[in-house]
Amino acid sequence: MEQLELFLGEVSGFVWGPPLLILLVGTGIYLTIRLGLLQVRLLPYALKLVFTKNQDKESVGDITHFQALSTALAATVGTGNIVGVATAVVLGGPGAVFWMWLSAFFGMATKYGEAVLAVKYRVTDANGQMAGGPMYYLEHGLKQKWLGVLFAIFGAIAAFGIGNGTQSNSVAAVVRDTFSVPTWITGLILTVFAGAVILGGIKTIGKVTSYFVPFMALFYIIAGMAIMVMNLELIGPAFATIFSAAFTGEAAVGGAIGAAIRYGVARGVFSNEAGLGSAPIAAAAAKTDMPGRQALVSMTQVFIDTLIICSITGVTIVMSGLYMDDAYEGSALTTAAFEQFLGPVGPIIVAVGLIFFASSTIIGWSYYGEKCFQYLFKNPSLLIVYRIAFIAMVFVGATVSLDVIWMFSDIMNGLMALPNLIGLLGLSGVIALETKRIVAKIKEEKAAAQSGN
Repeated sequence: MEQLELFLGEVSGFVWGPPLLILLVGTGIYLTIRLGLLQVRLLPYALKLVFTKNQDKESVGDITHFQALSTALAATVGTGNIVGVATAVVLGGPGAVFWMWLSAFFGMATKYGEAVLAVKYRVTDANGQMAGGPMYYLEHGLKQKWLGVLFAIFGAIAAFGIGNGTQSNSVAAVVRDTFSVPTWITGLILTVFAGAVILGGIKTIGKVTSYFVPFMALFYIIAGMAIMVMNLELIGPAFATIFSAAFTGEAAVGGAIGAAIRYGVARGVFSNEAGLGSAPIAAAAAKTDMPGRQALVSMTQVFIDTLIICSITGVTIVMSGLYMDDAYEGSALTTAAFEQFLGPVGPIIVAVGLIFFASSTIIGWSYYGEKCFQYLFKNPSLLIVYRIAFIAMVFVGATVSLDVIWMFSDIMNGLMALPNLIGLLGLSGVIALETKRIVAKIKEEKAAAQSGN
């Protein structure tokens, strides 16, 4: 078993090495340039669209814009926002936070492109529901079905680890350490909760996450903002440290700037999943009249996940200065930072945040995994088999060690990105064309609104 762990660790390091990270960020840079800084120009409109009620009621789709965004956020806002960011700061120094921000900025264009293609090439499945994502735009758009099959295989497997077992394991561990609750009890509660939501399908998932996600995000954001408001004098120095360390490698492993870039980019991508191809699966289910409209909503996912939630974790850790103490790593570092500023309430906030984040990830990834499975096996009756297996994994993950499963799923997670990025680059012309359509539509709507006044 030890030899297998070492082997998988080496493979994971290779898959998530510089070539993939460069390709991920490079695709975002290319789309940013080709789309004319769309994530800056249309971000205010996109944020407004997120909270607009009753839009596209007559359009084809299964869930609303907001429910699609909530489902995607549920899947991405997970342990990476608490554990991943802390790990990045420990290994890459405070400068890693800057590179995390930069990768997220370009990742917004990538996420937009993914959602455009997901809606553009979605289909109606045997159950009468929308099905879309990289596997469909690779098959119908790029005309490379074999790449779609590869993506679906990697995605269906990765869902059990990154989106399930490792999440329930993190929840069970933090509940045990903070509240002294046995892991099997936490596992049982999580399994019942996840089962009730997952068995209801995408409409139930969309409804639950549309209530669940805003609450959990606001809970963590308010706690982080409280720390900053009570320690205003530390914010300026913290940002100065982040920016200076980004180009000096200060406090990074070996003092190298490369460590800050590597871990900042890697953890940013791990958190917001821009370029991995997972989130567009949820975007494809949205009711929308144009691919570009839902894509703008999907773009805000990266903004919320990384530029807001991850930033709260990263800045709080840098403000505390505890990243320089070798005694802390992962969630323990985040917990210690919150405790330093909020006293005994701090660890509880981190624990509750982790419970919400990880639980929501399980729900979101259940949909991603089953859509990948459904693409591979067209028989609708087999879907219940996948759902039951996924639900059972929640309990298994909470009660046993998952080192091997985690590493194997991490590899599958990284491999998902390769066919997806090929599709994004190959179909960038389609993304650009749909962008022109939505920009023209927005101008038309604004002109109509002004004339109406």
